[in-house]
Amino acid sequence: MDPAIARTPLRVAAFTSGAAVPAARLRVRQYIAPLAGLGIAVHESWPSLGAFPPHQRTLRPAWLVGTVAQRLPRIAAGWSADITLLQREMVSTLPTLEGWTRRPRLVDIDDALHLHRGGLVARRLAALADIIVVGNSWLAEKWGQWNPALEILPTPVDTDRYTVRPLPEQATIGWIGSGVNLRYLAGIAPALSRVVDRFPCTVIAVCSDRPPVLSGLPVHYVPWSEHTEADFLASITIGIMPLEDGPWERGKCSFKMLQYMATGRPCVVSPVGMNGELLREAELGRPATTIGQWTEALSSLIADRAAAARMGAAGRALAVARYSVAALAPRLAELLRRLG
Repeated sequence: MDPAIARTPLRVAAFTSGAAVPAARLRVRQYIAPLAGLGIAVHESWPSLGAFPPHQRTLRPAWLVGTVAQRLPRIAAGWSADITLLQREMVSTLPTLEGWTRRPRLVDIDDALHLHRGGLVARRLAALADIIVVGNSWLAEKWGQWNPALEILPTPVDTDRYTVRPLPEQATIGWIGSGVNLRYLAGIAPALSRVVDRFPCTVIAVCSDRPPVLSGLPVHYVPWSEHTEADFLASITIGIMPLEDGPWERGKCSFKMLQYMATGRPCVVSPVGMNGELLREAELGRPATTIGQWTEALSSLIADRAAAARMGAAGRALAVARYSVAALAPRLAELLRRLG
């Protein structure tokens, strides 16, 4: 990049789904500081009512009117920027005001939202985008059919937040994620039970917004917060990411796995979508599909601490080199400069 161009100030109006939405925090907000150092000022906005509907259906009509109304003054303010960044659609699963934003537009996609409403929102966003940025190769394949101006940019992990510590003395199998995904963890409960039978001191540590239901297992539950993530991850021996093998899961961007890697912990994961791609990049963990494979993969890493430490170190090195905020911020800056 031409240094003279890089020094030209660039203003980006970023529209995200809410203060507590993981994609907003990870794919936009944590870039704001490093992009500022590269001469790109990002102003993020979201509706206080949120972009996702309330659980109570009777409240949804009022919520929809309110959240769209809250977007309008922010869209007007965004016309003073040079570029619009749309992190997903403005209202979950519905095309609404995206076309009212200023071009050029970067549309950022980090999950399989094209599966909603027959792809209505996805096709609309793709048509409006000057460039689409997706989080993995499977999403690139799907979205590329609607707009060839597309780049893959993984969800970055802030490796500076995670301290690599020695493996704990007590074997601890860790899972971190939102409560809606606890069903994947429950799906491998028989394997966890067999591992605990083999290694009776093993603990199952879970960090989430609600406790898991894993009857009969020694569970240590840690309520999730942004401030507890790093300490929780440093306290585990092995990180796990079980998934089903379906289109929604193939759209996931493996952030849970990247967090384990950033903390220097080996992973045992379902080799679905990007998970399998990461496993092929370095010897950083083991794949598992069946209950028997989950049992053996976890047992082998508990029994061989040297192998666990070696894989953890390989994962950390890969996370820093290719998936960290520091590594990916310049790539996002280059894409924004290309539009600006």
